[in-house]
This record gives sequence, C-alpha cells and structure tokens, in this order.
Amino acid sequence: MQPLPSHAGNAAKKLFIVTTVAPITNIVRNVSGDYANVTGIVPDGTDSHTFEPVPADARLLETADIIIANGLDLELPTLKLAEKITKGRVRILELGNRILRKEDWQYDFSFPRERGHPNPHLWPNIALAMRYVEVVQDELIALDPVHKKGYMANASMYLSKLRKLDKATFDCVKTIPEKNRKLVTYHDSFAYFAPRYGMKIIAAVQPSDFSEPGPREVIRIIKQIRNENVPAIFGSEVFPSKIMEQIARETGVKFIDQLSDDALPPPPENSFIGMMANNMRIMTAALGGNPGCMTDVDTSNIKY
Repeated sequence: MQPLPSHAGNAAKKLFIVTTVAPITNIVRNVSGDYANVTGIVPDGTDSHTFEPVPADARLLETADIIIANGLDLELPTLKLAEKITKGRVRILELGNRILRKEDWQYDFSFPRERGHPNPHLWPNIALAMRYVEVVQDELIALDPVHKKGYMANASMYLSKLRKLDKATFDCVKTIPEKNRKLVTYHDSFAYFAPRYGMKIIAAVQPSDFSEPGPREVIRIIKQIRNENVPAIFGSEVFPSKIMEQIARETGVKFIDQLSDDALPPPPENSFIGMMANNMRIMTAALGGNPGCMTDVDTSNIKY
C-alpha cells in the first residue's frame, strides 16, 4: 500500500476525490461533507459492469487526490485506466476488497465462479455499507488529518442513519409472509443482502455475459418460480427486459421493474439511503408485507 500524501498543512484546500458508481459516490460525499469535492464518473442509469471511461474521465482520474471504487472487479476498465495514467501517484481504494475476505465472496448465476469475477454488490447489505463508511473515514483522515474531527463527526452521524436503515430493513422483511421471502431479480444485485435479512434468492435472469438468457434458461426459471410460488419478480430501469415480462406472463406473477442497486432516486430521496428505502418499500409491498416499515428512515444527505 503506497503512503498517502498529506494535506495537513493546507486547511483551505479541499480534497478532490474521484469515485465510480452512484452509491459509492454518495457514501463518500456523506463522509467527506464540505471538506472535499467528490466526482462520480459512472453516470446514473448506466450499467456499471460495462461502463467504459471517456477521455474526460482520464483527466479527472489523473488529478484526483484519491480514487475510491467498489472493487471486486466491478470497475475494471476504469481502474485499469487509472493505474495506467497515474502510475502509482494516486491512491486507489477498492472498498469491497478491503472489507471482505476472498472466502466470503459470493458467486452465482450472474457471477459464476468459473469466470473468476465475484458478485461485487456488497452495499445493499447495510452492515457492509457501514464498513465502507468506516474505511472511507479512516482514509480521508490519513489523507487530510487537519479535518479529522469533521470526517469523524460526519461518519458518526451517517452511521447512525445507516443503523436505523438496517433495523428498518429487518422490520420490513418480518412483515412479509415467510413463504414469500423470495427474490427473483433480473440482475443478481442482492446476493449479500438476502442472507443478512432472511430472504432467499430463487433466480437471477441475466447471464454472466450481461446478455439475455436463452430459451432453456428461461424455461428453468419459469419452473423455479412455479415450484416456489413466488408472488412477484423484480427488474430495474437500468436493465429493461422483455424476457422478464414474458416470464411474468407465463407464470402469472407480478413484474415490478423499479428496484435499483446503483441509480439514486430523484430528490428529495436522492441518496444511497433513499435508494435502499425505496427498494424496501417496493419489495415489501410486492411480496405481501407492510411498506410502512420505512416511514421513520431519514433519507436526507449530510450537508455537502
């Protein structure tokens, strides 16, 4: 790990932090508050797995004080470019690689072990998101120790909000009839979410090459849904899928295409917490639970 250059002698100069996907960007902004300028280079609504950085992104990466990514192979083109142009001058922090041991990496239909890339979607598990916050806090303090108290205060306030979100998520799942605590999604974004909150992943529709599934796979998923008596299946605006509409028609279940794992909702809930609260309201209602479980969750951002 390369040493961090310190901004200890310059309290007026703000850090310039480059991030990747919207949830990571939002988490970093809530920890950094007013002490840094944070720019996320993966546009909202863009498939983060296939995103290719453009020349303007290269200039941002080159001038960053630190680059903060999710890691676990989510942003490979971006990180390869960053390594090439910064030549080790800029710290690259991969959060997922820092907090999760390799033996705890998840592999599944969208991310099969034989392809070598683990499922990178750690942040829907709020306990893991809280560990992201702690790592970001420590890194920013090491880089900019003059603002240590500010980073610690922001992180403490934000962790308090995340703990309430975590508890509310458990509460939501408890309102869902036990036989309905099953997830069929288009993209396999909830592999770390489901074990924490007592849900079961039945299937993910999108194959590992991010194409549409073939007829044989569609038939298998339809059989699974019927066997498990799944009441609803979930897609997202980022991954529109005629195949999921077909599966819903064939099985007679509800198809809801509003879940999000990396696109934040519009104001006033334009935050990572807002995204997850919205996911839980949608998921809970569709599976027969009480979406009011998210009523007391504060989705606002810390001022930045």
